[in-house]
Amino acid sequence: MNKLSEMHAFVAVVDTGSISEAARRLGTAKSMISKRIQQLEKRLGSILLERGRQTRLTESGEVFYRHCRGILADIETAENAVLTSQSIVRGSLRIAAPMAFGRRYLTPILAAFARQYPELYLDIEFDDRRVNLHEEGFDAAVRIGELPDSSLMAKIITPNRHIICASPDYLNAHGTPQIPQDLAQHFAVLYVNREPHGMWTLPVNGTLESFRVRCRMRTNCGDQLMEAAKTGLGLAILPTFLAAQAIVDGELIEVLAPYAPRGGNISVVYRQSHKTLAKLLALSSFLSERIGNPPIWDRLLASSSQPQ
Repeated sequence: MNKLSEMHAFVAVVDTGSISEAARRLGTAKSMISKRIQQLEKRLGSILLERGRQTRLTESGEVFYRHCRGILADIETAENAVLTSQSIVRGSLRIAAPMAFGRRYLTPILAAFARQYPELYLDIEFDDRRVNLHEEGFDAAVRIGELPDSSLMAKIITPNRHIICASPDYLNAHGTPQIPQDLAQHFAVLYVNREPHGMWTLPVNGTLESFRVRCRMRTNCGDQLMEAAKTGLGLAILPTFLAAQAIVDGELIEVLAPYAPRGGNISVVYRQSHKTLAKLLALSSFLSERIGNPPIWDRLLASSSQPQ
């Protein structure tokens, strides 16, 4: 019995939300994924997944998932360390990364990465547009959110959590929404790359539903989105890597926590090439080590919410 295969299958089902998508990601049959999950639950004597239109974790599943992610990440880190130690990391590496996340977290990390590998030349472009690696000559890109099916390889660095939030002044003036239906009475600042039609898609009772908000501002800039929310222009959906410090400082307050939208993951995607493999493995390992899982910004939020 291969416990690692069962763990990989279980984590893939949770991350993708379905057995079909997990099978596609792992390149195996749906029947094999189902068999591994059944074997795992039988061996543990516990139901880990609630089957239905959408696969959901049980309480036991939540606990097991957290441990599985850590174990698999440690194994991957160990393998990558051996691979990179056997190869000289040198030459050029062209990377695309999103602007707000790049400025906040990647700039010091990539500088440290370049310092660690003095024979490596980095060419880094920060832009919120989704570049085409094949056509534009990039070796890799840092992507945030759900990854579409493609020919690109992907290494997940850490989860990307989203929250709905607003400033204390806005909530004092307009009230705090209790359920998503209340959003129709609220102003919002919108991120056009995610909400081009002025609708928010939120999970409600295990299914995704759309809710219209009254647009106060639209922008394609994450920093502008956060500053508008802090100023009191309306509610905003923000990744915790942007909002964490503002939440800790009391400039923003999370609302509608049970309905927080999915944020996918922060990942490194790259073209399959033996020429750049050692460099890309070194990059993904370095990012994983410096950012962590849970990431440093979510650990900041967790520590600030604990009673002193």
